Amino acid sequence: MKRAFSDLKEPEVLALAAALEEEDGRVYGQFAQRLAASHPSTAGTFRRMQEEEQSHQARLTALYRERFGEDFPLIRRQDVRGFIQRRPIWLKALLPIEHIRREAQSMEIESRRFYERSAARAKDAAVRDLLLQLAAEESAHEGLATKLEHELSGSDTKREEDIAQRRQFVLQIVQPGLAGLMDGSVSTLAPVFAAAFATQNSRDAFLVGIAASVVAGISMGFAEALSDDGALSGRGRPYIRGTICGLMTALGGIGHTLPFLVGNFHVAMGIAVAVVLVELLAIAWIRHRYMDTPLAPAMMQVVLGGALVFVVGVLIGSA
Repeated sequence: MKRAFSDLKEPEVLALAAALEEEDGRVYGQFAQRLAASHPSTAGTFRRMQEEEQSHQARLTALYRERFGEDFPLIRRQDVRGFIQRRPIWLKALLPIEHIRREAQSMEIESRRFYERSAARAKDAAVRDLLLQLAAEESAHEGLATKLEHELSGSDTKREEDIAQRRQFVLQIVQPGLAGLMDGSVSTLAPVFAAAFATQNSRDAFLVGIAASVVAGISMGFAEALSDDGALSGRGRPYIRGTICGLMTALGGIGHTLPFLVGNFHVAMGIAVAVVLVELLAIAWIRHRYMDTPLAPAMMQVVLGGALVFVVGVLIGSA
């Protein structure tokens, strides 16, 4: 079970910070290796950032040993609610240069926020001072990552503001909305079409679809709201994210349920199938537009997953 950030003790905060710096250093090293041939200047910058992250880890480790001894608690980002889960390094190697720069900027923003929040809670003066120093250094990295991101297009103040607003929009609106839409569109396929094929009755399929959509919306809404308080991730107020996720989940299920208001079962089924295809294509486009996922793999993943769930529903309903 994941722990709340507010429950962490100072030794755990230092151990977590050291683990984060080690991970970030390895990621920057991978970025540098990926860009060495095509963008040597940017690769050199990432090498320097890697060395600084390694220096941060060494300082954190030394302070931990000085204050708390040699036994480090095993705690990772996935053990704490609120951290954005990063893509594996082997996936990052597939990112184009513009996306790599944006990824680096997001990493530094998250690290700075983590150090600022940790320093505000620290009681040990030495721990607090180090965390504040690291927050300032991560802020400098954040500015460097922003500069890297703008090298290709030319940066100005308006451009920086637009990028910051887009990042906030993706974190607070697009991500919870997309998670809900995917769950609602895919998870309700099986019960709706199973009921439709089992009863051959539009009204029965409609009632099952409405029930599944509303219940899924409530469940996903609460799950999203309780998953992260937004303090570390910058994803905004939990109740707003939960509302967005819940509404989009319900909408995703209701979309292919409404056609069963048509009395003719076969006509309703045809419309419902067409709506499902539109929903899946919309999900793939949103992932491509906002989540940096190539369009072809996004379409393949979403359509394949939806098709498998649809077939399961049809087979169960026809049994």
